[in-house]
Amino acid sequence: MSYSSVPGVTVLAPVSEPQAQILTAEALEFLAKLQRAFNPTRKSLLQRRILRQQELDRGILPDFLPQTAYIREDNNWRGAYPAPGLIDRRVEITGPVDRKMVINALNCGAYTYMADFEDSNAPTWDNNLDGQVNLRDAIRGTITYTNPGNNKKYALRKDNKIATLIVRPRGWHLEEKHVLVDGEPVSASIFDFALYFFHNAKKSIEVGIGPYFYLPKMESHLEARLWNDVFCVAQDLIGIPRGSIRATVLIETILAAFEMDEIIYELREHSSGLNCGRWDYIFSVIKKFRNNPNFVLPDRGDVTMTVPFMDSYVRLLIKTCHRRGVHAMGGMAAQIPIKNDPKANQAALDKVRADKLREVKAGHDGTWVAHPDLVKIALEVFNENLKTPNQIYIRREDVNISALDLMNTNVPGAITENGIRSNISVGLTYIESWLRGLGCVPIHNLMEDAATAEISRSQLWQWAHHGSRTSDGKTVTGAYLLKLLDDEVAKLEKQLGPQQFGASKYPLAKRYLASQITGKDYSDFITTLLYDEITSVHNKAKL
Repeated sequence: MSYSSVPGVTVLAPVSEPQAQILTAEALEFLAKLQRAFNPTRKSLLQRRILRQQELDRGILPDFLPQTAYIREDNNWRGAYPAPGLIDRRVEITGPVDRKMVINALNCGAYTYMADFEDSNAPTWDNNLDGQVNLRDAIRGTITYTNPGNNKKYALRKDNKIATLIVRPRGWHLEEKHVLVDGEPVSASIFDFALYFFHNAKKSIEVGIGPYFYLPKMESHLEARLWNDVFCVAQDLIGIPRGSIRATVLIETILAAFEMDEIIYELREHSSGLNCGRWDYIFSVIKKFRNNPNFVLPDRGDVTMTVPFMDSYVRLLIKTCHRRGVHAMGGMAAQIPIKNDPKANQAALDKVRADKLREVKAGHDGTWVAHPDLVKIALEVFNENLKTPNQIYIRREDVNISALDLMNTNVPGAITENGIRSNISVGLTYIESWLRGLGCVPIHNLMEDAATAEISRSQLWQWAHHGSRTSDGKTVTGAYLLKLLDDEVAKLEKQLGPQQFGASKYPLAKRYLASQITGKDYSDFITTLLYDEITSVHNKAKL
């Protein structure tokens, strides 16, 4: 039976021969079982997000949940013991699932590699399915790549120092419109998870490292419970023991920060800790409180990891994880080498060292980098300061974080025209690249993903919505921001020339960014707003 004859499953996009090895009838039957079992709960939880936002807009601020106090107050429960390949995670590299990136990330000397179907991957049909092919080959050690430009060949190193593979599926809010189950688009989370798990779970166990996952964008412990239910059923369906899966949850929403104990609790036998998803966390604070004038933040560059609400979030995460016996992972160093400016390059690397030193001293068990050249620097810092595989034994019992601490957005800084123009430039550049199918983009010497565009357009919206004033006394309005957007686009057109600009996605990117920065219309996620532009079934998916 081919993928085209699975009852109730419709594939709406072309499938190449390698991709057909992923979309087997058996794999799609497995996917359909999970979709039918869990998509109704997913949709109800997304509706719950809408109701919660309405409460926030009415001024009802978040707090630790009284109904789950018994979980937080019980000192006796723990998460799962660290699994093989996840005991020492001092440096993790992240990146999209294109073939060359997968090889380089596994080879770079990092302890783990988070292969990303989410924010650093523009979810075109080919990106998603080719990524599944790449990860299947990586697990089996057969992945190779030849650069068509210079014929350079890439393969996995032979010294058994390959990074442990961890896969990040897309968040609960996203759909995979190229596949329908019973006439309805499949959950992108279930799609990414199911195909990877079906083809690789048993092989991962055989080689002793997996199956392991990172889970993004959750807003409550009930969303973690749903993932745990998916894991239990998936393991039962293919006949592997429950608890074989391990999942690290990215705490990248302000609401999840109030439910960290509960999230670990829901995933107990599958938990491998929490991670400080710093950029999305800043985006979430802006988004969730966007209608509240008390939460207006200054320029993005002023919102560092040491400002009150970010520092509180980090310390609470470390304390919570170590109390429950699981890893507390640090955040991303997005810097990339600056090849033609040694002084600027050194300044960037010094920032990375300082950031990683702050993390290891705070009690983090590991950290993230976005570029292979930063692995060595991060390792040097962690090796010098962390002499054991992790520091879960550091309990941080000195930490006592309140709800007000997590919402203390008293951030020193100002809104400047340079900051506004930077947000416009970064948002525009990222959206243009994403529309071309690129989700991991070097911008101003940083490796950026979707969180960058989210912060940029959300700050612009917030400033326009509240009529914020810049450091030189200018009132920020939608009209003012649209004028600056015109200026930035005109600069790009002059820089690129008419032909190259016309062939780019900048005009389309401008239209989408303009719709999000006037202080009026606001899409929950920029990626959902843009998604139909990169589907292979643009018209069919809307039927």
